[in-house]
Amino acid sequence: MDTLSAPLVAQESSFQQAKRRFLKSISARIGLTLTIAILVLSILAPVLRPFDPATARDFAARLQAPGLIYWLGTDGLGRDMLSLVWYGIRISLLISIVSVGLGLLIGTFLGLIAGYFRGWLERVIGWFTDILLAFPSILLAIAVATVIGASLQSVMIAVGIVEIPKFIRLTRSMVLTLREQGFVQTVQAFGAKPWRIILYHILPSSLAPLVVQATLSLGTATLEAAGLGFLGLGARPPTPELGTMLSDSFTNGYALSAPWTILIPGFMITLIVLAFNLLGDGLRDSLDPRGNR
Repeated sequence: MDTLSAPLVAQESSFQQAKRRFLKSISARIGLTLTIAILVLSILAPVLRPFDPATARDFAARLQAPGLIYWLGTDGLGRDMLSLVWYGIRISLLISIVSVGLGLLIGTFLGLIAGYFRGWLERVIGWFTDILLAFPSILLAIAVATVIGASLQSVMIAVGIVEIPKFIRLTRSMVLTLREQGFVQTVQAFGAKPWRIILYHILPSSLAPLVVQATLSLGTATLEAAGLGFLGLGARPPTPELGTMLSDSFTNGYALSAPWTILIPGFMITLIVLAFNLLGDGLRDSLDPRGNR
């Protein structure tokens, strides 16, 4: 009984140690707090919104500075900036989560195949990865979004494709290391099927670095989605999106006459990226004791 429970006790002890390291990190606590605040604001946007960003327009209050009625001012169509930012955060988070999830699923699957089966599969997947990495990420995203067409869905697909090679390389490197470990060779010796070994032994041991990479990728995905929105390849009006708000302010010349129209969405993009980066750094340091030297 003691022998059977020993691995569970060791796993629980490792989790508790990682939890303590995470809570001791100032950057991790700041990142977690910011991330929770951003998620809560985005979820509660339909409940707390003072105005509907799609229909509520006060042309008499165009480009009104922040005040008592419009706390963050209005844009060139008389729309409340606070409502736009609230919904813009929601759209940006939706794009980031879906695109990173797409990259995580496809990249992890291909990385597992390449790392475990090796041979011609590894070469083909390696060539595919090298081709994707040969292009700067934003240019690749622009190319994909242009081919598919400007829409919210195309941004998700474009950013998701950009994220795939990161997870392929990370997963493949993890599999190459784990497949030589004793516990994997033991289950192989007992005749376990390859997919059973991959799903029940290799993949669970690879989750920690994948979670860290996914968290960090949420920040880069937010920037890439905002860049596509700024170039007019993102969400179409009247859907509020932070990159599209930046583009609207810049192209209509509001940046100087009404600086809040470009500073507020820019600040929120920065805040989202900062929150995910701090959270990702905290997770990496807590899950990798060697990083806490």
